[in-house]
Amino acid sequence: MTSAEPAEKLLSPVLSASWDDDRPWTLATYRRHGGYEGLQRALAMPPDDLIALVKDSGLRGRGGAGFPTGMKWQFIPQNDGKPHYLVVNADESEPGTCKDIPLLFANPHSLIEGMVIASYAIRCDHAFIYLRGEVVPVLRRLHAAVAEAYEAGYLGKNILGSGIDLDITVHAGAGAYICGEETALLDSLEGRRGQPRLRPPFPAIAGLYACPTVVNNVESIASVPPILARGKDWFKAMGTEKSAGFTLYSLSGHVTNPGQYEAPLGVTLRQLLDISGGIRAGHRLKFWTPGGSSTPMFTDEHLDVPLDYEGVGAAGSMLGTKALQVFDETTCVVRAVTRWTEFYAHESCGKCTPCREGTYWLVQLLKRIEAGQGAAGDLEKLLDIADNINGKSFCALGDGAASPIVSSLQHFREEYEQHITERRCPFDPAASTVWAGRGHVHESATEREVHA
Repeated sequence: MTSAEPAEKLLSPVLSASWDDDRPWTLATYRRHGGYEGLQRALAMPPDDLIALVKDSGLRGRGGAGFPTGMKWQFIPQNDGKPHYLVVNADESEPGTCKDIPLLFANPHSLIEGMVIASYAIRCDHAFIYLRGEVVPVLRRLHAAVAEAYEAGYLGKNILGSGIDLDITVHAGAGAYICGEETALLDSLEGRRGQPRLRPPFPAIAGLYACPTVVNNVESIASVPPILARGKDWFKAMGTEKSAGFTLYSLSGHVTNPGQYEAPLGVTLRQLLDISGGIRAGHRLKFWTPGGSSTPMFTDEHLDVPLDYEGVGAAGSMLGTKALQVFDETTCVVRAVTRWTEFYAHESCGKCTPCREGTYWLVQLLKRIEAGQGAAGDLEKLLDIADNINGKSFCALGDGAASPIVSSLQHFREEYEQHITERRCPFDPAASTVWAGRGHVHESATEREVHA
């Protein structure tokens, strides 16, 4: 795949193939695009063969960690006399991430079919969708799609005459970012306060109601039916050797045409910008995130980094949720990082001291620096606090809070220092219109206020 290829060769609409259709969320539209064909093939296979096929396809979790999906299913113990559960994590809360909610809104049956297949594979007869509670239109659409599936015989008793039973419960969360962490999600689903659990035991052994549980992302499960319908070789032909298949990239920020771009893993930001019309007119790229605000930021030097798990990791960041937030030169790095850190401090569950206390003090320091009141030594304090959080908190929320601070200081330390030495934010609408050291003249105070 090269940047010289036309856009239609770079994109691979599979999950998004029907999004432009009339009423794409209906069962009729989904069937017209080959919906539930993968389920019929799956039910003709022994469950263990089905797990092996998904494992051999190379499908990796699309929720951030990139753990092999089939391997996660394989961890579920068999013949243990306990109920098994499938829980779909639809609590999409990471700043900049907006792929699962559009997918559920436009094509909910792709998830439902995938859930039936996955449940059959792990011997589960009750599955759950944990949805972010604020997205009420998506909640209603999911309930309607589940009702359609029951009526058509894809859910309930004796699915398609196979003797397999499955019920799906759609549960709306209460809007806590921490519930995107799989064990906190399970606690919330059980009716308790959403806080991470100590592991081991892992959910595959003691998950929901202390029973073996698979927790998968929406896109991960929705990607299973096409693999069954078209074959693992078709899926492996896309992407890279270790990061196979297609995925949804959420392109947002200072770009001409933000949106969802479904492409094979390994595409670059340069290629996606070419397709989307590039950075907004008259501006240039300053920094971007490859997988949401909790992943170390990149700059224009990383435009050609392959957006797969290995490529992004080798470049010093994480692919995460593939939330490509793009910022041009009108953005104050310190202010952007401060806003992100305020979010993490607000969303900290408070269970562990490094995250609870560390994120609070990070916000105090960042706000002081951003307001032009920073002091000598503040940058070292930021790095010291970040180091005391990173790898020492109960879950990955603390790591995510430390990540943008460390990476922004790596790439833009002079901008932090400028805030301290000049005792002002160079991007403050009340300050001079010229950003010293970058040679950029802002068009107006209004524009700077909007885009800072």
